Amino acid sequence: MKVDWSKQEKSLYFAKKPTLVTIPSQQFITLSGEGNPNDALFAEKIGALFPIAYKIKMAIKKGALKTAIDYRVYPLEGVWTTTDGSQGNNLNKDALKYKIMLRQPELVTKTFFNEIKADLVAKNSNPYFSDVKWEVYEEGSALQMVHVGPFDTEINTFNQMETFMAENDLAKTVLMEDYWHREIYLKDFRRTQPEKLQTLLRYKIRN
Repeated sequence: MKVDWSKQEKSLYFAKKPTLVTIPSQQFITLSGEGNPNDALFAEKIGALFPIAYKIKMAIKKGALKTAIDYRVYPLEGVWTTTDGSQGNNLNKDALKYKIMLRQPELVTKTFFNEIKADLVAKNSNPYFSDVKWEVYEEGSALQMVHVGPFDTEINTFNQMETFMAENDLAKTVLMEDYWHREIYLKDFRRTQPEKLQTLLRYKIRN
């Protein structure tokens, strides 16, 4: 049976309204950057993450880590902030700072990731393969909600989350260094019409 995060871990990825969750420790391959996500540079960086993730998947499917398992690759995630403090309707996309990432199954080790990465660095031309890192992070208490539609209308869903926090005496805090929110792209924005996009938005909640 194929392991599928969208079926086995629904509570971590799907929420039609503002929902409080506890996110356990997870491991990721990550790549950092700055600038407008509509620029070619952002696409190149995404193009460095997915080949590593799929090479790991195929190796595990063939039994490289003794237990042969087939699984669905986790969706692309990103944590975001700005270098100029802009936000909401005044967001300056050119000032965005981000870390994009792909979660990895628990049986994957940092050592195995490094082996896969080294092989791709040696054989491929994407200049960002060598910049991909391995990170373990525990988000803990979080508030999340799925936004349906274009990225430019995410402010509407964020406003619902802000209202929920105000009504329940909650406060958000920074996550993963100085980033203020997480986005998980449940549908591939490179192949999906903007009005059909589904993006899980998440805040880390201060304890």
